[in-house]
Amino acid sequence: MSGSASDTADTARVPGVPGADLLAALLDGMDAALCALDASGTVTHWNREAERILGWTAREAVGRPGFDGWAARSADAEEIRARLLRAMSAPGRQVHEFALLRKDGGRVLVRTQTAGVRAADGRPAGVYCAFSEVHTQIDLERSLALSEALFTDAAWGVVLVDVDLRPAVVNGYAARALGTARGSLLGRPLGELVTQGVEELESALQHVLAAGSPSEPADIWVTLRGARGERRRCWRCGFVRLASPLAEEPEPVPLGVGWLFQDVTEARLAEQDADRLRFRWSQLHRAGAAAAECEDPARAAAVLLDFALAGFADHVLVDHATPEGRLVRALASPTGAPGPVAPVASGGIPLRYPTTHPALQALGRQGPTRASATPGSPRWSTDRLWPSDTAHALCLPLRARARTLGIATFLRTPSRPAFEREDAVYAETVAARVAAALDVGVVLGVGEGG
Repeated sequence: MSGSASDTADTARVPGVPGADLLAALLDGMDAALCALDASGTVTHWNREAERILGWTAREAVGRPGFDGWAARSADAEEIRARLLRAMSAPGRQVHEFALLRKDGGRVLVRTQTAGVRAADGRPAGVYCAFSEVHTQIDLERSLALSEALFTDAAWGVVLVDVDLRPAVVNGYAARALGTARGSLLGRPLGELVTQGVEELESALQHVLAAGSPSEPADIWVTLRGARGERRRCWRCGFVRLASPLAEEPEPVPLGVGWLFQDVTEARLAEQDADRLRFRWSQLHRAGAAAAECEDPARAAAVLLDFALAGFADHVLVDHATPEGRLVRALASPTGAPGPVAPVASGGIPLRYPTTHPALQALGRQGPTRASATPGSPRWSTDRLWPSDTAHALCLPLRARARTLGIATFLRTPSRPAFEREDAVYAETVAARVAAALDVGVVLGVGEGG
């Protein structure tokens, strides 16, 4: 800060003077506007960002005694000068807002940070002042505040993923959704936490890194690994590619991906249940209309079962109950190849079901019985006289006019989930209609019921 203001400005730009070019480059390369005043209030330094904001060049600014008459109105200049010089004796940095004048006569509100400069002997030597337009500073503060809010109080998951597809920053919601602590997620491959669905998630992240942010959010189903077993969840995901705001290339190298998501599992499951119910009851409506056109009661029952199988089960069996209380196979869907439910030529030979067979349990309790194969039981299905690819079964009595006409058994392969209570409710409705169709045959003495 020593020496005349004009000497300092000229020296900073004279080739051959030690440190002069470096000082000029450092000052002019700063993103913030910077000026400095000596102990008397004379401007000693003025960089290019200050010139951009106010329009005054370094040669026009350096050497002036304060801002009066050029960078500030006369009514404001003395107060601005006094507040800046007070920073020489104040500890730390001081923050102020001033209204300064542009070279074109316009006014601009700036926010300044000032700090005192001391000479080698410790005496105040001047003050430097870094400033920027208030709206620019406010934009920066808003961005910082938004980042803080996203990573503390956001009602959705926020994860910053680096270019190696590893979490770099994780907020509380995301940590809870992934079932672990925030710190333990950082730097770990996503595959350590996500079992099924990790390929789709990583593919989405790689696409964003390569091609940019997608136009719409996407639903991604994942299975999470946890201490209490695996959890199946659906996340509504949005992605944004992150690039450095300091890069000047047309397509700067990405820093990573911002991944935002919400757990929408309950909503998606409710939608699936609603869709499934609409389909099933539509099938029942169509089945009733088709069965009404069948003259043979057994054919009408088979048509009802054909419609019921769609999207519900892989196989169906109907066992007729004899007066002696035994079961004889009456209808069945083909097991080797797709085909309609058809009558079975059993010759009236009773089925040799073991006493613990689910069909006999359903017959005894007069209600639905569910069963699933246990791991390590390869003969579970064949021992029950079911197709070898059976993994889940649902047996229901066929009741009409307070009489049990037989048992209907719906079977699923391992690719389908086990039957649930909602499935049993639907199957009971189907069984009631099948029983009514077969009962017509009993009354009329035709078809399988005869």
